[in-house]
Amino acid sequence: MKDYNVNKSEAEWKEQLGLERYKILRQKGTEFPHSGKYNMHFEEGTYVCGACGEPLFASDSKFNSSCGWPSFDEALPGKIEYVKDTSHGMIRTEIMCANCGGHLGHVFDDGPTQTGQRYCVNSLSVDFKE
Repeated sequence: MKDYNVNKSEAEWKEQLGLERYKILRQKGTEFPHSGKYNMHFEEGTYVCGACGEPLFASDSKFNSSCGWPSFDEALPGKIEYVKDTSHGMIRTEIMCANCGGHLGHVFDDGPTQTGQRYCVNSLSVDFKE
């Protein structure tokens, strides 16, 4: 197990996060497409980790990808950990909070902006701060 700045037992995470968020952030789950409260949310501010509050994405990096999950074209520098994910019979890049190891979603090289990136994030894995 990797040592993060924020380390808690699974029991502590489950108590803090509740079952839905725990499933996403700690068990690498995925919410249903078009179900998250931040999917079509475009206010100015910062998206932070839903587990530890670490800033992850600026609102000006968010775009409507029509994929059903909040999408960003870049993360704040040094805030994301990238892990090769070979689950579900495919090769993807998992994105995790570099501060606590919380699962956020995946990043793909099919973004429509200058970066060419699409950070596909579960709404339950983030909070929003104005």
